[in-house]
Amino acid sequence: MIFALLLGREGSVGFPGKNVMPILGRPLMLYPLLAALNSKYVDRVFVSTDSPKIKEISLQYGASVIDRPAYLCTKEALGEDAYKHGYYWIKENITSDVELMVLLFCNAATLLASEIDYGIEILRKHPEYDSAITVSEYNMWSPLRARRENKEGLLEPFVPFETFGDPKNLNCDRDSQGSVWFADVAVSVVRPRNLEHLEEGLLPQKWMGRKIFPIKHWGGCDIDFEWQVPQVEYWLKKHGFSETQTPYDKR
Repeated sequence: MIFALLLGREGSVGFPGKNVMPILGRPLMLYPLLAALNSKYVDRVFVSTDSPKIKEISLQYGASVIDRPAYLCTKEALGEDAYKHGYYWIKENITSDVELMVLLFCNAATLLASEIDYGIEILRKHPEYDSAITVSEYNMWSPLRARRENKEGLLEPFVPFETFGDPKNLNCDRDSQGSVWFADVAVSVVRPRNLEHLEEGLLPQKWMGRKIFPIKHWGGCDIDFEWQVPQVEYWLKKHGFSETQTPYDKR
């Protein structure tokens, strides 16, 4: 069986209430939830949370709720550990027959059910892959451009330029290093083995394993700050969402 697991907690220091804030008239968390519910392959959708409001919305739309333990609801808690907890809860309480897990975040709305389906189809076709994840091309954020503050309060390269080859061949063109793909965490379709052996996964999102297939789209963004809201609204409108309709209404 294939299960979707959506994460969202009550507390957010940087942007309180972000998971249920209205985006085009709907709670933010509803977008990943609708994508999972409209997948051709997902058998059942679970939401792991400590939030009464998130629980209410989840149940209203037919998802099942996993009570997220307090130790996984702090700002220090890692998403990978909450995913692992949810996966084992499903194995122990629902079934041990888990083919794939579709991992989602309540604050990541930039995905469609068709992208979940594509990721599932890719993993079924390629058993050697560990995961299929959505990525967005952000060349302007190449690690070549990254800086950090040194002890003198001045900026220096975050990554030594030699990492990218001969510094004489580098320049300020944002595309000079080729496409720079960022995991936008809109969706991660993963094999159970990834969650059973997190320590073997590639940093920083170890639940993705090591052989990671990119589901390429554009503009993916999980909301952590208020200024990101217009970007997500723009993406949703470009993909058939409005205040009165969704791409799934005719299904």
